[in-house]
Amino acid sequence: MIDIKQLRENPHFFRDAAKAKNIDIDVERILELDRRVRSLKTESEGIKAQKNEASKEIAKASAEERKLLIDSMRVIDRKAETLEAELSPLAEELEEMLYKIPNPSLPDVKIGKSDAENEVVREVGDRTVLQFKAKDHLELGEGLGIIDTERAAKVSGARFAYLMGDGVTLEYALHRYATSLLEARGFKPVVVPNLISAKAMRAMGYLEHGGHEEIYYLPKDNMYLIGTAEQALGPIHMDETFENLDAPIRYYAFSPCYRREAGSYGKDTKGIIRVHQYDKLEMFSFTKPEDSEAEHALLLSIEEELMQGLGLPYRVIKQCTGDLGLPAARKFDIETWLPSQDTYRETHSTSTCTDWQARRLNTRYKNGEGETKYVHTLNGTAFAIGRTMVAILENYQREDGSVAVPGVLQAFLGGKTVLKPRK
Repeated sequence: MIDIKQLRENPHFFRDAAKAKNIDIDVERILELDRRVRSLKTESEGIKAQKNEASKEIAKASAEERKLLIDSMRVIDRKAETLEAELSPLAEELEEMLYKIPNPSLPDVKIGKSDAENEVVREVGDRTVLQFKAKDHLELGEGLGIIDTERAAKVSGARFAYLMGDGVTLEYALHRYATSLLEARGFKPVVVPNLISAKAMRAMGYLEHGGHEEIYYLPKDNMYLIGTAEQALGPIHMDETFENLDAPIRYYAFSPCYRREAGSYGKDTKGIIRVHQYDKLEMFSFTKPEDSEAEHALLLSIEEELMQGLGLPYRVIKQCTGDLGLPAARKFDIETWLPSQDTYRETHSTSTCTDWQARRLNTRYKNGEGETKYVHTLNGTAFAIGRTMVAILENYQREDGSVAVPGVLQAFLGGKTVLKPRK
């Protein structure tokens, strides 16, 4: 949520910032509601003061005076009820409209309408060139006996998969490789709830402007299945104030992620690139505002270090405004080369959300002068396990259908250097 005081002072900035994210906001209506709500609240406070004063007078009044005072209080009560009946719907409308205002992008983010205008920051590693026709990850995974989508479809429907045998140990190896690096960087491990309240999900900024269509919702319980561990990590300090924040507070969580993939029918329907459930390691940081730039650079550097360790060719993409979504003020993606598709595909992202989520979560800290300020929140993918496995299978494949194991993972696979097709 944005600071309403800043909106009053510079409404054109927030209108233009929303437009840059392809979102229209009715600034005039918001400011009109804001003025009316503040006026009614002031009037309501005046009525409360009158009631308090009348209560004091009643205590020392005579019987006849008391009767008159009580009658006057009834009139005041009726006026208060009328005010509340007018105030309540206006305050609710104002809150709804404020929640729909996106986080303005940072000044260095390119103005653009869609992902077609995203910037390529750098390419790292040579694109894999095979001397034979590349198999896609599903053909390789089925040949190795490590991915089974047919049986998963019988049990759960389309866009689910069983990982089997070496597929499971490869997932564990990726987990251990990443967590050893993250803990060395001061990240604290967390096991998060997979279900979170509507209040928490809304505070993180994923329900407005159609975001709810991507998320699995349990109406009976008014709870949501997380689409990323970040949605459960952000609210961990909801309604809390850190006494000091001398260094960033860093967490990482390994969790299942659940996504409807609404609007993606016909895209990546085979295999495990775009599925309804997958596992992911996510990083999350709480920082002081002056530390958030360095923290964002750190999260991106960790993602790149992990990918370079795996020896996978990738590129870093800086998203334009039209591709950012509501919470992010800046976002980088890492896209990894897939030989079978002859293109790069997203495997990681990292975002800074400045104080936008913190305001909705009411997560603050006290600075050196004792002032209470909102923290900045940042997130980043360590590994989306499925997509990372896809990249490993395709880039390390051999003509006979076997797949070499990246060197950094071999120790976590009992020294195994090659995944061999099943007989």
